Amino acid sequence: MKVIDTHAHLEELNDVQRALAEAREAGVIKIVGVGSDSKSNQRILALAKQFSEMVVPALGLHPWNLEHDPAEEIKFIEAHIDECIALGEVGMDYWIDRDQELQRRTLETILKIAVEHDKPAILHSRGAWQDVFELVRESNIERAVFHWYSGPIDLLHQILDVGYYISATPAAEYSRHHQRAIVETPIERIVLETDTPVNYRGMKARPVHVLRSLNAVAKLKGLSPEEVAEITTRNAIQVFRL
Repeated sequence: MKVIDTHAHLEELNDVQRALAEAREAGVIKIVGVGSDSKSNQRILALAKQFSEMVVPALGLHPWNLEHDPAEEIKFIEAHIDECIALGEVGMDYWIDRDQELQRRTLETILKIAVEHDKPAILHSRGAWQDVFELVRESNIERAVFHWYSGPIDLLHQILDVGYYISATPAAEYSRHHQRAIVETPIERIVLETDTPVNYRGMKARPVHVLRSLNAVAKLKGLSPEEVAEITTRNAIQVFRL
């Protein structure tokens, strides 16, 4: 089976080369390394150059990192836009203590950049699902992935109706809200990820654990792992133009 991890914070690993080797051995053919601020964006670009056969970079500005005006971070993204395949991780989060208006303005700016350069967006929308969806839809962005979607099901159907995707993480093994979203989403609109190095009930994620996402989706959808691997890999290739 060939699979793609569409969301990993590789710069947070201390043994990237080893992590890539074990993932490759398990059938992972590509990993989308996502950035979350200027420092991580720089690191992701460097890793994508060092491991170009496997790592592709996305440049982002995580809402958790919005503690000040992000003008410099946005300038960096614009300056390196041609080096990345997507803008992410970006979005809004209403479950943290960050200025919501700053989050909104920042996301609007990044979505404009994405549209101008025809890049997909990898979206963080925890607690802000409706507002993020409305901003994305109004931006007229064509390709978007709602990362680790666990929001309302009625909104999920709106997301899918527009043509966007959701990603499945290893939390699909146990998270009721995430499982419900996966059950409701056609397999043709699901991509796999790990959100490395997030801790899932004591398991610190690595790219190889995208197989746990795969197996969880297969169980929930009543499909074979081989079918899920084939379809979700095709989905990832399409949305990220790999």
